[in-house]
Amino acid sequence: MTEQTSSVEDAAATPVEDATPTPVEDGTTTPVEAPAALPPAPEEAPAVAAPEAVPTAVDPEVPSTAVGAEVPPAPVRKDRRVLRALLRWTAATVVFAAVGTSVAYGITRMDRTDVPGLATESDGRWDYPTITRPPLPSGSPRPLAESNRTGTHYADLRRLVLPAPKGAHADAALRGTDGWLATKTFLAEYATRDDRETVGQQLTDNGLRHIAARGWTTPDGTHTRIYLLQFDSVVVADEVNSPGLTSYNMPNYALRGAERTMADDRFPDRAAVDDVVRHAYDEIKPYGAEQVRQAYLSAGDTLALIVQSRKGTAKAVPFQQTVVLQSQLLG
Repeated sequence: MTEQTSSVEDAAATPVEDATPTPVEDGTTTPVEAPAALPPAPEEAPAVAAPEAVPTAVDPEVPSTAVGAEVPPAPVRKDRRVLRALLRWTAATVVFAAVGTSVAYGITRMDRTDVPGLATESDGRWDYPTITRPPLPSGSPRPLAESNRTGTHYADLRRLVLPAPKGAHADAALRGTDGWLATKTFLAEYATRDDRETVGQQLTDNGLRHIAARGWTTPDGTHTRIYLLQFDSVVVADEVNSPGLTSYNMPNYALRGAERTMADDRFPDRAAVDDVVRHAYDEIKPYGAEQVRQAYLSAGDTLALIVQSRKGTAKAVPFQQTVVLQSQLLG
């Protein structure tokens, strides 16, 4: 149904930070200390008493030394040469060991693509800008905090919509008025008139407050639309999500160009964000003019719909990356 994808934990390449990020340790490497300088070789090797000569074999060609005869001292010059050579080799070994250690440490600190011969091609992730949660009003809890029983997003909802990745062209139709989108523009995502009327009535009955949205098209032709719908409480948003708009196997209402859609079973469960309910769906082959991917997210008092479509096939990795990042922003 869809191509096999890499880990979505990796796909979310741009972590979501709070407005005042916590400092982290920098990635600089620790310099390797140079080995301590060795002491200079002594000018004279200390005199060592020669052991008493005890012949172990008799060679007829070499006269033996009588027991008790005086033995001449060993040549000092030769000992000095041996000692100095030994010191030089020891110093060289220490230096090469230190240099080798620093090189190995540097290699382990490099990114894979920084090491010649180990570069890898992109897996399709988009280059999102630094993503930061907007600040909360003083004394206000996070939407999914235990103390926030209504799940209210106290931050401006318009600042909780995921920004477009680098190189994308913004969709002016989703800018709305002052950043708020008309409900009819959101309802235009659904395939039939009857479905648009039914969904619209659900939103009215459940007290929809407003909709924030953003859309863009990347150079490869992928069109992304993100809608955030805010209600009065987490209880209401959950009801609109399920059983209102979603079910386990398929969405309750088809989107334009995706009349035959089923649950995306290749979206890894380990990519879930705590306390954010996700329903991801993928169009069933044969696709129409475009392949359509979609996901509903329920987080506190807010319901999100993310749609990606592309002529031919819509790639799984950027879709999963977008869903995970938007989940983190709402969490």
